[in-house]
Amino acid sequence: MDIIGHLARTVTPAVLGDNHNPQNESLLKQFYALFAAKLADNDSYNRLGTQEINREDLGLFDRLWTDEGQKTEIANELAAHNNVDVISVKGLLASAAPLAFNEIKSLAGSTPIPQFLRDNLSSFRDHIPAWATAVLPAGLLGAGVAGAANAAHTHTTTNAAHANTAGHRISDTTSTAPLQREEKESGGFLKALLPIIGLIILAALAWALLKGCQKDPAPVATPEQTMQQPAETAVTGNTELDPAVLTLATGSGNELFACRITAGNDDLGNTVTNAVKDVFGAGADDCRAEVYSNVATDMPAAAHLGAILPLVKNTPNANVIIEGNDVRIDAPDQAQLDKLVADIKAAAPDLNVIAAGPLDLDAEIEQSIADSTAAMDNLGDNPNPKDVARALSLQVINFAVDKADIPEANKAVLDRAVEVMKNVPEMELMILGHTDSDGDDAYNKELSQRRAEAVKAYLVSKGADASKLMTKGMGETDPIATNETDNGKFRNRRIEFTVYDETAMGTQEIEVTQDAAKVAETTDVEVATEAEAQ
Repeated sequence: MDIIGHLARTVTPAVLGDNHNPQNESLLKQFYALFAAKLADNDSYNRLGTQEINREDLGLFDRLWTDEGQKTEIANELAAHNNVDVISVKGLLASAAPLAFNEIKSLAGSTPIPQFLRDNLSSFRDHIPAWATAVLPAGLLGAGVAGAANAAHTHTTTNAAHANTAGHRISDTTSTAPLQREEKESGGFLKALLPIIGLIILAALAWALLKGCQKDPAPVATPEQTMQQPAETAVTGNTELDPAVLTLATGSGNELFACRITAGNDDLGNTVTNAVKDVFGAGADDCRAEVYSNVATDMPAAAHLGAILPLVKNTPNANVIIEGNDVRIDAPDQAQLDKLVADIKAAAPDLNVIAAGPLDLDAEIEQSIADSTAAMDNLGDNPNPKDVARALSLQVINFAVDKADIPEANKAVLDRAVEVMKNVPEMELMILGHTDSDGDDAYNKELSQRRAEAVKAYLVSKGADASKLMTKGMGETDPIATNETDNGKFRNRRIEFTVYDETAMGTQEIEVTQDAAKVAETTDVEVATEAEAQ
């Protein structure tokens, strides 16, 4: 059983992607050996608990090595001996640990993982570097570990030592030939199937030709229509998932200022939340993860969060939006912004890292309405109220300064929302108004309340049930971005929809507008300017 060879073939490509090089591959092999040795210790393994570990659990490495000094030593030593920067090493270890765990679990089968690894100790002991004995359970590897570890360490720098180390000979044998054999077997199997596939195709063509020669071809055409319709429905139905998203901002003291997660299931939400907590600590307790049925259950960038988030934390007043393979970054200081972009590109070269440019108001609004429209298109019949609320929240309602008039550009989306609400009569929505931090706190709260009420008034005027719509002015109390940049302020000035739950919302400061017509009459009234543009 060549455990290290197996992990190098299965886990390493998934961790490195296109960023594979000898240094990273060697580093991961050494880590796999350390990881296996740690899991072989019953006390260490039992600390993980009985909960199933998913492949995106980026906090696994930290939970297995609880000693901060040992974690630092592992990262520093692997970085130094493989000529890789420490930040990149931390990201690789966080990504590799859950994948390696699940592969080892699969290899172990019904055998307990610690027992399986102790039974196969010889397959990974020689890969453990000499310096690593201090970070592993005492006595686990036996008396000969120092000599074996030295031999493994020498292997990483000298090809001659590679030929003289028994453990590595086994690894070399099993890490290449099995892959070639599997390809040949797969190719031979397909070749054997080709004649059969050809006969099936010929038979189908002959049958179709025979039917076409009949006087009444209708029986042939009718089944074709019946079969095509479901396929068309599958393409145009609610099958396209939006990417999962992490948005966060840092404060002036590098603390976590705002954090939101949009995910397709709880597993992904918890994975990303834990990754944020691992970096920002208790400050991430307010990081909110929302789960929606029309959002993806994976995040390509999740494997890199262990490397990306420490870089973000070191940049004050930064905004980061991670969506799919894109990482969009904003910061008030251009030099810090350029450095953060360069550092993240180095730590996660397979991601698309983008620096925010000057705010393009018209383009942002247009894109937001397009996104909201697309989300409405994907709702389907009898949609989940949470998905409706999210679709409506995607649009930017760009109110004029100190005004609460609904812009023409947003009315088409709101009109469609009314029709959806009529078809889902049990749905109750809360409309939340938000502002940036410019101006007086009390005025901002009052302005955000008027804007939320204006949205409700418009929906009611188009036929929505007023009793199903609540409003609340949040002012500047719930930002989603830093207020230190124009882009951040723009994102904070927003109308959000959420499913109303009286138990979860509580009753504090919730204002329910009963007379929507009266609200509509007051939305055009100007008030004394007490704030800058909201």
